[in-house]
Amino acid sequence: MAAAPLPTVDEVLGLLRGVIDPELGSDIVELGMAKGADVSPDGTVTVTLALTTAGCPLRAQIQRDVKARLESLPGVRAVKLVWTEMTSEERSAAMAKARWNVRERAPDTEIPPMTRVLAVASGKGGVGKSSVTANLAVALAARGFTVGVLDADIWGFSIPRMLGVEGRLQGKPGEKKILPHVQPCGEGSLKVVSMGHLVDDEETALMWRGLMLNRAVQHFLEDVSWGEMDYLLIDMPPGTGDVQMGLARMLPRAEMIVVTTPARSAQKVAVRAVSMARKSYLRVVGVIENMSSFECEHGSSYELFGSGGGAQLAHDAGIPLLGRVPIEPSVARGGDDGRPVALGTGPAATAFREIADRLVEDYVPPADMAGCSARMLEAALAALDAQATEATST
Repeated sequence: MAAAPLPTVDEVLGLLRGVIDPELGSDIVELGMAKGADVSPDGTVTVTLALTTAGCPLRAQIQRDVKARLESLPGVRAVKLVWTEMTSEERSAAMAKARWNVRERAPDTEIPPMTRVLAVASGKGGVGKSSVTANLAVALAARGFTVGVLDADIWGFSIPRMLGVEGRLQGKPGEKKILPHVQPCGEGSLKVVSMGHLVDDEETALMWRGLMLNRAVQHFLEDVSWGEMDYLLIDMPPGTGDVQMGLARMLPRAEMIVVTTPARSAQKVAVRAVSMARKSYLRVVGVIENMSSFECEHGSSYELFGSGGGAQLAHDAGIPLLGRVPIEPSVARGGDDGRPVALGTGPAATAFREIADRLVEDYVPPADMAGCSARMLEAALAALDAQATEATST
């Protein structure tokens, strides 16, 4: 098999535009933090990064994001980071750029800068993408995270039924914003928005074309008061159409998980989703193989839809296989009844929880904002407010 071609410097910098400084809210290329990149013939990519201060508490977060994105590029064998510190003039320019962006683009979206955005995609329909989205969302929430779920499959919305979240969306009092449905889940919570919460019933046919679909997703990103979230999972429509391209433009920091089945035919189609993501400079986190096999009560395993598709896709794309979810009747029942199987027991539940664990611990860890100056200032102000309230009450 021929070696993958080396990425260009422009491709490296394009992918780095998806790395957001969580405190300043802009990408590291625009802020001038990415000072340069070099691609060696052996596949080593060296990036020079300038921090606003040498002791920046977000250095580890930025390092993880840069390495994760660049290591997903075909042909990249290693990523090296060279750290430096901005001059006072560069630091002032970066701060001014961040303030300008806040003024000129406020708000681009209502998605907080520290939220990790995961688009769950597939090359074709029928591979269980929405089921994977719903179960990953509850598995993450059960760990104590606040997880948003955006049903961007405007035509084929199914998230409301799968999560058991019903009722029309309501407006935020005093503001022209929509409130997501909030539902406790384990130690955490879900925030859910779907076109299914805006139509009269789930059998309504939406006969919309590309521009209207894109506008609907844009409204969900700009006009929903999402609030603080650790993760936002986006259930994408199948394929590589208008919604996918629009999302890459509106949320360049989004990262993609590709769902496929063991069938080689599904794997070949899923390659297109990987290709689309990379052409849009989105990081592809990995592959989930759904409906991998069926195990009967006697312990025999049957590969009803073939075998090896997920592993082959992961190998060909140079990305990890995040997990394999077996065929299990309880998955379908849970989706129909609004009780995702990931909250229960059995092989499929275990698989979803293990995938969620890998995402949190290895591939897409939550942003750690505990040490950033914005959070410390927020905590200090909250403490002062509490003291003032206590003084007033006494």
